[in-house]
Amino acid sequence: MALLTASSAIILNKSRKFTSMETISIDNILKRNQLSVTDSRKKILELFQGNAGALAHSDIEKRTGEKFDRVTIYRTLQTFVEKGIIHTIPTADNSVLYALCKDECTTGHHHDNHVHFVCDNCNVTYCLDSVVTPEVNLPQGFKPQVIDVVVSGICKNC
Repeated sequence: MALLTASSAIILNKSRKFTSMETISIDNILKRNQLSVTDSRKKILELFQGNAGALAHSDIEKRTGEKFDRVTIYRTLQTFVEKGIIHTIPTADNSVLYALCKDECTTGHHHDNHVHFVCDNCNVTYCLDSVVTPEVNLPQGFKPQVIDVVVSGICKNC
């Protein structure tokens, strides 16, 4: 179990299974997604591969030092989301966390449909990879793009 701070929250990934996305070389991931291999992309992707949980923009800024400016980091994150390399996780304070996608994600099609649990007592956020997002039956004519399920309550440690 790995601890990772993201803004004021702590992200725990309970059943962390390393996917082949994480064992593929960084250069190959970028090339496979038709992206130029740049220092900023390599460093940011390396940060995700080296962490068991999600990262906030501010976490990436701190860990890359003064090497990359905020705009470069933001654009890199947006590109990675668009290409299906990382996905976003909503938070209660309307900030965004980012985490590596599974192999099934592709450009414009994210398949990281798992539930997140936020403890009201200790503010720890758990990635529950084994809990699949429930199917939502929408009225005719509506088509879901993204379903984010964040459950709050008291965790087993509290």
